[in-house]
Amino acid sequence: MTTTLITNIGSLVTNDPALGDGSPLGLIENAALVIDGDTIAWVGEAAAAPAADTVFDANGRAVIPGFVDSHSHLVFAGDRTAEFNARMSGRSYSAGGIRTTVAATRAASDEALEANLLRHLDEARRQGTTTFETKSGYGLTVADEARALRIAAAHTEEVTYLGAHIVSPDYADDPAGYVDLVTGEMLAACAPYARWVDVFCEKGAFDGDQARAILTAGAAAGLIPRVHANQLSYGPGVQLAVELEAASADHCTHLTDADVDALAQASATTVATLLPGAEFSTRAQWPDARRLLDAGATVALSTDCNPGSSYTSSMPFCIALAVRDMGMTPDEALWSATAGGAAALRRTDIGRIRPGARADLALLDAPSHVHLAYRPGVPLVTAVWQRGVRAA
Repeated sequence: MTTTLITNIGSLVTNDPALGDGSPLGLIENAALVIDGDTIAWVGEAAAAPAADTVFDANGRAVIPGFVDSHSHLVFAGDRTAEFNARMSGRSYSAGGIRTTVAATRAASDEALEANLLRHLDEARRQGTTTFETKSGYGLTVADEARALRIAAAHTEEVTYLGAHIVSPDYADDPAGYVDLVTGEMLAACAPYARWVDVFCEKGAFDGDQARAILTAGAAAGLIPRVHANQLSYGPGVQLAVELEAASADHCTHLTDADVDALAQASATTVATLLPGAEFSTRAQWPDARRLLDAGATVALSTDCNPGSSYTSSMPFCIALAVRDMGMTPDEALWSATAGGAAALRRTDIGRIRPGARADLALLDAPSHVHLAYRPGVPLVTAVWQRGVRAA
């Protein structure tokens, strides 16, 4: 293995207060870092940097941890352009549109699904994302859910079983029978490929009792719970996530005071993952990040990249939305898109730039991370290292 020194970094975000200025971002000005294989070996001021086999000059630009996208739906076929166009013309979003993607995904070959997954992963990587979680949920049969997870698991370690996305159209008249399938034969076929189990706890999808049964069965099979919670309306999803010590409650758009208190009390266990791309694409109410942060909840930002309600793979775009419309500061939004996402995946090796962490980082064509929100829509990520390898 060779070592690489990245030096002349104008502003380095470490997300480790002990390394930098004492802030949550752990900023170091005039910084450098050393990559050894796939790991960060050294971080500090450029003037004190050790020698390395190769040198990369950052020319005064900012370096940040690679983004951690902890919520996406990337194993699918087709798109829902017509649905989006109709929605932008006045029709509100509901979960029912998922059935369109289910039909297209079932009809697609394994090769087509994998090619589409890789296209989206590459697209996200070029924008600075180095860790990707992705889910099943567009097959809704035993065979189609298992193949989605098998395809995903070949390209990311963060794979989520979401057989409980909606009730399968095949079980439209027997939702209880579908819950039995999701918690039985389908779970047995899917668990070997997944780390997580998820459920869309929402009107039009699964109620609290059904969600509890699905998550409990998944946990018994060795999968860790996460929950699509409180996206379209107030409901039991957040409280269920906290009760079952889920790693994350995702969306968190419609929250009572009790929900916010529960997430604050469970901040070390259950992360509130906010997905502003969904609100942008559906013209829905924005999640109130400020309310959650002020209460003491741990917050992550993610894309929710999917063909129906949030067809974006851009974490910088989500950062800009969070700052503009959700009450986050630029520092908070960046932390939530990196270290926050790592917390939502219960990972300590990613989302930070410090010795021993995985060498995942992005170089910005800007002197500061603040430009991610200051210059929305501008492709600022100019280089990406993933596991120590220059990937983009």
